[in-house]
Parts: sequence; C-alpha cells; structure tokens
Amino acid sequence: MSCSRDRISGLPDEVLGKVLSLVPTKVAASTSVLSKRWMNLLVLVDALNFEESMGVYPNEEEAESGGSSDRFIDFLDKTLALLSNSPIKKFSLSHRGRFSSFPGVYGWVWTAMEERGLLELHLECTTNEVNLERKLLTSKTLVKLTLSREYAFGGLDYNNYRRLIKGCPVLEELFVTDICADADDPYPPCCTTSVKSASIKRLVVSVDMPYGSDKESFEQFHNQSYVKAPSLVYLDYSSHVFMDYRFVDLDSLPQVRLNLKLWDRKPNKPIFGDVTKLAVGISNITTLHLSPDSLEAFHFCCKYMPVFNNLLNLSIERNKKKGWQVMPLLLKSCPHLHTLLLKGLVHGVTDKCGDACACPPNNKHKNKSKVISCLWTCQVKVLEILEYGGSFQELKQMRHFLVLTRTTRTTVCSCELIC
Repeated sequence: MSCSRDRISGLPDEVLGKVLSLVPTKVAASTSVLSKRWMNLLVLVDALNFEESMGVYPNEEEAESGGSSDRFIDFLDKTLALLSNSPIKKFSLSHRGRFSSFPGVYGWVWTAMEERGLLELHLECTTNEVNLERKLLTSKTLVKLTLSREYAFGGLDYNNYRRLIKGCPVLEELFVTDICADADDPYPPCCTTSVKSASIKRLVVSVDMPYGSDKESFEQFHNQSYVKAPSLVYLDYSSHVFMDYRFVDLDSLPQVRLNLKLWDRKPNKPIFGDVTKLAVGISNITTLHLSPDSLEAFHFCCKYMPVFNNLLNLSIERNKKKGWQVMPLLLKSCPHLHTLLLKGLVHGVTDKCGDACACPPNNKHKNKSKVISCLWTCQVKVLEILEYGGSFQELKQMRHFLVLTRTTRTTVCSCELIC
C-alpha cells in the first residue's frame, strides 16, 4: 500500500497564504505547529480575523472574570507584532468591549491603513461602549467598512460620521448595524438620518430598535432621513419610518431592499411617518425587495404611489400577521414588471387586499367580470412562489394566481414545498 501524500503542504507559499487568509486568524496561527513547512506561513496572511467569542484559551471561570479577554489581547498583541511588516488588506475584529481603548490594536490598524494599504475594516463590539479613534476614520485606501453593534453608536457619533465620509474618499461599501446593541441608548446611528457620499456604491443600514425615550426625542431623531449618493448601486435599508425623506441623486441605483417598520400605534393617534418621498426617490430602480413591515408602511404612510416605470423585478416577503393592503396599488404602479416573487402566500387577512388576494373577508365586487386585475395591468411575465406549504388558504391563493396566468401569460416557474 502506498503512503498517502500531503498534497496541501506541497502547494506554493503564496497559495497557502491565501488559504490561511480565509480562516479565522486563531486557526491560521495554530497551523504553525503542524510541521516545519507551516511554521512561517502566517506572515503570508493578508487578511486577519480576530473573534473573542472563539476563546483562545476557553475557560468558563476566566471568561466570567475577564481573564479570557486578557488572553485574547495577548494573542492579538503577539500576532500583530509578528505581522508588523506584512501587507494586510483586510482586518476584522469582534470583541466584548473590555479593551475598547486598548491602544496597541487601534495603533496597529492605523499603521495598516496608513502605510500598508488596508482595503477592508470590520469592527464589532457586543457589549459596553467603545471609543473609536478619530484617526481610524481617515484613509486614502479604505474601500469597505463595517461597524456593528456598539461601534455604530459610541464609535460613530455625528462628528465622527462626518469625518468618516469626508476622510475616506474611495470608500465604496459601508455596512452599519445595531443588532443586539444597547436598547437603552436614545440616539440612533447617524447614518440612518444622513448619508452624503460621492464614492459609496453599496450601503447597508440595519437599525432595529425604536430610539427615543419620549415623544420629543422620538420626533427629533426621526424628523428626516437624507440620502445623496450618486454612485450608489445597492441599498439595503432597515429602520423605523421617519416623518420625511430626501433621497436624491439616485438615478444610477438599480437595486433596493427595504424593511420599513411602523412605530407602535396609540389609540386615537395618527400614525407617525411619511415614506412618500422615499418611494419617489427610488422610483427609477429595476429591482425591489419589500419586507412584510414595508408593505404596511407603504399602505399607512405613503400619500401616493409613484410609477416605477423601470421596475422589472419585485420581491415580496410575507408574514401571517401583516396584510397585503398596498399590493393592488403597488402592482398597478409597475407597468413593466417582468418577475414577481412571492416568498410565501399566507398573510394577514384584510378587506383591502383587492384582487391581488383571494381571501378578503368581505368581497364587495359582486360582478367579478368587470374587475380589472392589478396583476393583469402590471403585465407580469414570471411569477415565482416560494415556501408553498399546500394549506387550504395557500391553495386558494394559488388557484387565484393560476386563473390570472391564463389571462396575463404569467408562468409559475418555482414552487418550493416545506417538509
């Protein structure tokens, strides 16, 4: 029997360096003990990924006392010192916040940005506030930046946000998310209220929490959302609705994903927010994805629906508790729609879904032959239905679409059964 060969170790150093750049840095560093062949390959890594959650020396007692963070800092310090002369293109750091002011880490990142052409920077802090160094907001080479959780707040106040936009002239991708951040923070990230950049091409903003502890701060922080990004080609925007929007110079924007959430409704109080100008600002797009919350936001907070003359692809995500009231108006506003994708058919039953739905509780149209279907007027060519479970309500809705298929030449090209 012939001995097995280690084909991986036989690869060139440059290839192995690229392979190690794809795994967490802790894993890459551990390969140095495999053999002499792997001992010095870490210096060829051009992408670093440090995650405190992986636990360099996992120990529950140390984790509770903070000892694991000390070991993580030590691992960071030694690794960065070893790679002091390496050309790093990507740096990712996810930590719990206990060493947010640790000067060695930020100093090294600054050196990588200033002297070695760092292209991507990803920072995440899961607990405690962070104090983002101002010099990290200025880079002539940074192309992609991610600020998650606490970095979206203590690290990115209004002044720092302005420094970031002005100080990174070639920044093309900006990702900011507050998922699982401090729910007691009354201030939303600045990027939800203002984005003005000539270079940004991809913008992802995910703000899940309703900021503002009282009515005054509530209205103050959500008065207007402003976006001016002439180079933008992709927008993923998730936030509670604002009272006003100014989305301008977005003529080159083809694709948008929206998750617009309504504020908690109070009895006898008008619904807060107006998304009309947002809809007008993105009316030239070709692809639109709407969450169930966005459907309700367009229904309750949109004074009129603009015509989406260029819209070819529309994707709708369903929720059993959210209605389809805006669907007839939305579909009639898409005269050249080619593909309609429905992720699920079961939704909240209302009496305002019109002929886009087969399950209104009160059908006031006695003479159905005179009703012009909104699906027919939008001239949809391809209908995709996902997450079809075969329930009676879904079957009824499916039959509704299939009847329209005969009229509009729509094709059901995909049905995924849920086991």
